[in-house]
Amino acid sequence: MATEEKNTATEQNKAQNAPGNQKQRKRTVCVVGHKNPDTDSICSAIAYAYLKNQLGEPYNYVASRAGLVSAETQFVLEYFHAETPLLLENIGTRVKDMEIRKVEGVRSNISLKRAWTLMQEQNIFTLPITNAKNKLKGLITINDIAKSYMDENESTIVSTARTPYRNILETLEAEMIVGDPDGYFDKGQVVIAAANPDVMENYIKEHDMVILGNRYEGQLCAIEMQADCIIVCLGAPVSRTIQRLAEEHGCTVIVTPLDTYAVARLINQSMPVEFFMQKEEKLLTFNLNDYTESIRDIMSKKRYRDFPILDRNGNYVGMISRRNLLGVRKRGLILVDHNEVSQAVDNVLDAEIMEIIDHHRLGSLETINPVYFRNQPVGCTSTIIYSMFRERCIEIPPDIAGLMCSAIISDTLIFRSPTCTPMDVEAARALSSIAGIQCEEFAQKMFAAGSDLATKTPEEICYQDFKKFEFGDMNVGVGQITSMNEEELQSIKERIIPFLQHMIESKELDMVCFMLTNIIEETTDLLCYGKDSADIIETSLHEHLENGSVRLKGLVSRKKQLVPSLMTGISQLTGV
Repeated sequence: MATEEKNTATEQNKAQNAPGNQKQRKRTVCVVGHKNPDTDSICSAIAYAYLKNQLGEPYNYVASRAGLVSAETQFVLEYFHAETPLLLENIGTRVKDMEIRKVEGVRSNISLKRAWTLMQEQNIFTLPITNAKNKLKGLITINDIAKSYMDENESTIVSTARTPYRNILETLEAEMIVGDPDGYFDKGQVVIAAANPDVMENYIKEHDMVILGNRYEGQLCAIEMQADCIIVCLGAPVSRTIQRLAEEHGCTVIVTPLDTYAVARLINQSMPVEFFMQKEEKLLTFNLNDYTESIRDIMSKKRYRDFPILDRNGNYVGMISRRNLLGVRKRGLILVDHNEVSQAVDNVLDAEIMEIIDHHRLGSLETINPVYFRNQPVGCTSTIIYSMFRERCIEIPPDIAGLMCSAIISDTLIFRSPTCTPMDVEAARALSSIAGIQCEEFAQKMFAAGSDLATKTPEEICYQDFKKFEFGDMNVGVGQITSMNEEELQSIKERIIPFLQHMIESKELDMVCFMLTNIIEETTDLLCYGKDSADIIETSLHEHLENGSVRLKGLVSRKKQLVPSLMTGISQLTGV
């Protein structure tokens, strides 16, 4: 099932990102139920996303889920040929939600001067270095360029950096008279020939680059001393004799209109950025899908001005800085079938909650801005959504009707739950007619599919329909499974008892309760473990636990019967 769900999510992603898809240009808003989703949570998300998309609003509403799909829900989805909603484990903002500056990458052989010019033109402080395949090779910053100019005093630095002659020509606005423009100056030092030839012979060495003027004797001396390159300043003409001798000695001749001082000052700026850039193995990069929560601390501790962003294939995308964190756009979210932080998708408070559609008690969730909040005392969220379809005069397709009808049947235990209202029954009957099913007959098939728990692990059973509640200072977990087979429930009971103790530790709970509900007999075997569980049950339900278990007749609803009783009992015991 996990592989199938993953594939479905992948296909939905492809569809949303396909070229030419009109919805791609709209902001995506996720419609999602609670963690460990039940049938109502999944089906309500699908139905409400469909309704919102039919209203012509400027957003693209996508049905999502915050956990794995149960066997019962999977049966419903397959029966009505509905796709499994996209798995949404974390709604926190990601790097791709930030404003990423599209700074174009440059090649590693460009000159420092060219890099500086690009930075000034674009008003940036960091330049990414990429290869032909758009892979990030390094970064060069204004500080790096300043250090190269101020800290490097060695006359051999230009050759050590293996400087391309093309960079020298560009930097000095020069012309090559003799030599190969695609070559490199990679040996010797840079010297200025300001003395007469007799003195020059003492300090010009083989492979040097010699900066000089129009004096024939100086040019000849440099060539005869086996210099690799001579740079003639002020645009002075170079005689044919010198050109011929330079060719014979393998000496490059460059002519520049700049004076000697300017050439000496600029020559270091012709060095390639590759020599000074921060190499890829030392770079701190982020991915488009990284959560801003995880990168915020890293960015605050590193004194870098800019951070490069890569996509999932490792290709360079752009740059962000710390100030981009301030303007990050929160992801849009609509909550259905819950309104408590403990039950919501991770980082729910980092999202822009736009609507809440629910039928439970008011929980702990707070929003910064006012939101559309519809909460009605009915047995199922899909009942509320059915009313919204009618209010907006939107036709309900048979598959959507089938999903909503299934949700109502599941949440109300085929109208047996005390949470069930006449609105639920009316909605279910109307939806079943549209979907072409009989409620009672379909319920038998759906509950049979959901109660087939023999092959599931205790962990899968316990977390299939599990919610965490905060009662004062106490964290209480309440899970429930339903079945029409008493033998199956008793078999499951023995298997999950050892795991309940583990749940208390792993979920940081004070107490855990688990309901094994027989739909036909309308009874529940309640298992309770944890802090003061015996006293709490006795105060709340006036029942006595024996070995952590008690059978309760007529109690089948977690929402309307068990949870309110627990709240009252815990309040009485703790005085909160």
